[in-house]
Amino acid sequence: MLALAGLLPDFELQSADGDSPTRIAVTAAWGAGAFGLLGALVWPVLVRALLLVPALVLGLLVFFLNGSLLLIALRLIPDGRGAADPRTAVVVAAVMSAVASATATGLAVGDDEAYRHRLSRLADRRRRRRGRGGDDGGRGDVPGTVFLQLDGVGHQVLLDAVAAGDVPHIASWLGERPTHRLTPWRTDWSSQTGASQLGILHGSNHDVPAFRWYEKDSGRVMVSNRPASAAELQRRAIERTGDGGLLTLDGASRGNLFSGGADQLALVLSIAARRARANRSRAGYFAYFSDPANAVRTVVSFTADVCREIGQSTRARLRGDRPRVGRGGLYPFIRAFATVVERDVVVAAVLGDMLAGRTAVYADLVAYDEVAHHSGPHSRDAARVLARLDRSVGLIARVAEHAPRRYRIVLLSDHGQSPGETFEGAYGLTLKDLVRAGCGLPVSRRAGRTRSGAEARDAARHAVLGALHRPERTDDGAEPARTSEPVVLASGNLGLISFPDVPGRMSREEIDRRHPALLRTLASHPGIGFLLVRSEEHGSVVLGHGGAEVPVDALDDDGPLAGMGPGAADAVRRTDGFPHVADIMVNSMYDPGTGRVHAFEEQIGSHGGLGGEQARPFLLSPLVLSAPVPDRGELVGAEQVHAVLRRWLREGGGPQVPLGAAVTEGSEGAVETVVAEGAAVTAATASGAGSEMGSGAGAGTRVRTEAGADGEANALSAGARTTENERDPA
Repeated sequence: MLALAGLLPDFELQSADGDSPTRIAVTAAWGAGAFGLLGALVWPVLVRALLLVPALVLGLLVFFLNGSLLLIALRLIPDGRGAADPRTAVVVAAVMSAVASATATGLAVGDDEAYRHRLSRLADRRRRRRGRGGDDGGRGDVPGTVFLQLDGVGHQVLLDAVAAGDVPHIASWLGERPTHRLTPWRTDWSSQTGASQLGILHGSNHDVPAFRWYEKDSGRVMVSNRPASAAELQRRAIERTGDGGLLTLDGASRGNLFSGGADQLALVLSIAARRARANRSRAGYFAYFSDPANAVRTVVSFTADVCREIGQSTRARLRGDRPRVGRGGLYPFIRAFATVVERDVVVAAVLGDMLAGRTAVYADLVAYDEVAHHSGPHSRDAARVLARLDRSVGLIARVAEHAPRRYRIVLLSDHGQSPGETFEGAYGLTLKDLVRAGCGLPVSRRAGRTRSGAEARDAARHAVLGALHRPERTDDGAEPARTSEPVVLASGNLGLISFPDVPGRMSREEIDRRHPALLRTLASHPGIGFLLVRSEEHGSVVLGHGGAEVPVDALDDDGPLAGMGPGAADAVRRTDGFPHVADIMVNSMYDPGTGRVHAFEEQIGSHGGLGGEQARPFLLSPLVLSAPVPDRGELVGAEQVHAVLRRWLREGGGPQVPLGAAVTEGSEGAVETVVAEGAAVTAATASGAGSEMGSGAGAGTRVRTEAGADGEANALSAGARTTENERDPA
């Protein structure tokens, strides 16, 4: 404060007649003390009052709120010796908060003993709040587990980063004396966060054919990162498995699409649609932003990352990098939110969970996935983000050493990413344009002038002229009603085509009668690898180039699926059995030589279908845990990953609480259930005596286990996962 008063002309700490150095120092001490006290007492109240303000707006308000507190602090100095222009007050408050934060962090990290004492005090304070005093509840000898999901980081990307020295903390776990084992695993056909994380956290991703898909029975488009859709998917998974999820026993879910049954929730999308007082969508930010130093540091880092993205995209454009997608508009702010705000809030929540001694924590860090979509999974931009995530992993590992219980840290990813130019960039038209042209429907002039569009329209025109000389009539002689236009959706390099006016799954024969050129146009296009459709004669079939047609029952990893990777046929067969599979499932081409695919979205790093690194994520686990699979075995599908993680939790000291065990008869014999309107099922720990389960979304439905303990589930905060990388343009 003294230094700023000497540097800034509109900031004074002395009377008009001047004061002695001692008097000025006393005045500065008054001002700094009042500012610190107001920050400790008033700031948390202000942040809680502003929970309904969007997170980005709250970040900008940090400076003005801090400046207002400083003006009030200066007015509290005796004899009115403190004064500042309002604009100067904003600068002074920001600098003071930043310096205080940096100094405290530097002292703590630089002095290992001071760092240890500080963390121990925090842990003791948290335990006292939980009513244990100095006791750890008998859990000190039972290890906890932290699952950190590095969203979108493929197995090969991690190996490359270790070899390049970009991730020293992770590399130290795999060094000459390894403490962890690295295991690749294979995703399902839908290689994206919605399907993978639902399977990992809730044990089932049945009937999740893509990131977004159309459901004919309800007439709605399901999008995995929409709160209402996420809540419905979670409800379906719980109903199918009869179990609350991976985290039902004293668990915490941070920054995820789904709750996993945890009773401690922050930034969890599946409960964000419910606006109960305890789970407002932005309440997850409170614990972090209630510290003004955190708020200032994050806002400064946010601004720096916006500038970093603008600089990186400008350099890429000047160099003429190919492939390339647009990175202007709001994208720099969306990227900074994922790489700074979401990361800081989630990491802080995980640190708090460990200091509180929680049994199981699952957190998703989405920064790499967001950047890789627009810069490429092997780009230097993405590598730098991964390096910053490695520092976060290192911080979590250091804090784990001071937690009230031992922690095993498991790193995993939900999918990888495959590089490649977009479908539109390579061929001049979108998948929707190609479908409309193949159906003989109008397309944009730009798309119509492309070679692919012209060929598709010619094929459709000849097919119609050859097969339909006059309008088809129904049995009563009337002309059929106009058919609705197809719904075309994209999930990375996976496309889904549905005809909403036809109930149920449309057959190949019906498609050929209505649009004779469509399937031939799609299957023969060089940017498309294969199609999946239902046939009335052969059951479901896979169509490929050169007229290839293979029944799904006879499908193997050769033929139309050649090069798509091991297990591709099984993945297609599984998806074919989903109730809401699209009428036509379209997987883009894949070049095994270059590893490239063509995304049907504006992404040069994509995932969602088969082909390349997108289907090859990783699992990095401590050696103290049992091997994920036997020697030479393979881990296939998110549901198998869920089974492995559950086994590890049981090895740590006790089984999870299944949903089926948490059911009891009411006074009139009716069975109560905790599944209500997509609510997250949770369970509070009751020190081995049993637990009471409740709705993580605050629905208030509760049932007792047989032990009858009356522990109330406490669903904390939930935030909209607006930074999920496959965000919906709407």
